[in-house]
Amino acid sequence: MVGSLPSVTTVPLPRRPLDPDDRARCWYENELGWKTVPGRPLRLVVGLRFDVLDVPAEAGRAALRHLAPGSPVAVRGERMRLLLAAGSAEELPGVLDWLEWGSLPLDLTVVGEGGLMDAPLRAADGRPFPQGRPGASQGTAVWLRPPEPGSEAEAALPTLSAVGGGGGAPDLVRLLDTVATHCHRLRLRRACAQPLAFS
Repeated sequence: MVGSLPSVTTVPLPRRPLDPDDRARCWYENELGWKTVPGRPLRLVVGLRFDVLDVPAEAGRAALRHLAPGSPVAVRGERMRLLLAAGSAEELPGVLDWLEWGSLPLDLTVVGEGGLMDAPLRAADGRPFPQGRPGASQGTAVWLRPPEPGSEAEAALPTLSAVGGGGGAPDLVRLLDTVATHCHRLRLRRACAQPLAFS
């Protein structure tokens, strides 16, 4: 046909590949159902699905035996973040008082409802960066025990169970007692290492 224009096929522009933060955000939100906040660095909303107990790494290592194998644990520098059942942050002061640790200054903090946690880095293929691997810069959070997609990570988190409840969840009381004991030992060790001041 004379005078007609040739048909033009439109091809969509190529999509921009997801950067590692976007992949991680999708993984946390879609695979685990954990809420994130917009922006960088990638942060997880605490208090909805889990609370976080932030302790010195040495105290955290001692507490690992009180956690279920599927209980997520993150490390950032010399600090360990143990994920606890949502609502544990409210219970922690009372449990520490009951265990007679409440009056001592302990190097532990708990983050609950309304708090945020820096999301541990994930590799592009969805696996966590092992500690020391290139790509995980010093001081960034990494998973020591990553949450497993498809399993209900919250079921493995320490909770305040009834005495003699015999449930399958790890016991928050035993975990806190171990962490508090080791935090106190670390504090005493640091105090003993300080030179004495004479006037």
